[in-house]
Amino acid sequence: MTTEPVVVWSEIPVSDMKKAVAFYNAVFDWQMTIDESGPNPMANLGSATDTVAGHLYPGTPATAGNGPTVHIAVRDRLEDAAIRCRTAGGKVLGEIITIPPGRFVYATDPDGNSIGLFEPAKAA
Repeated sequence: MTTEPVVVWSEIPVSDMKKAVAFYNAVFDWQMTIDESGPNPMANLGSATDTVAGHLYPGTPATAGNGPTVHIAVRDRLEDAAIRCRTAGGKVLGEIITIPPGRFVYATDPDGNSIGLFEPAKAA
């Protein structure tokens, strides 16, 4: 039996944990907190077993255009999440792009990490 490659975890490096947690909580309507129980502080993005999870951690983000883009689903309208992103200190880059699975827009967090704000297509 072979296993197909699958993404199972993501890590987003941030320079200021408190500011990053505030940004991601505001944009995605989360209630993340900083966990100090390990060797480094972290804030978990999720823990569901049927989806990719990850965390924020103290680190140096890649320079603009050189790191990966993590796409994160929004709970409401994409336009509303884009407004929250700008208000919380991020940047929205370009226009909304529609693809069969939904709509997304590229953005950066306050550290310059590339993120995608993703709104899944509504079930027919």
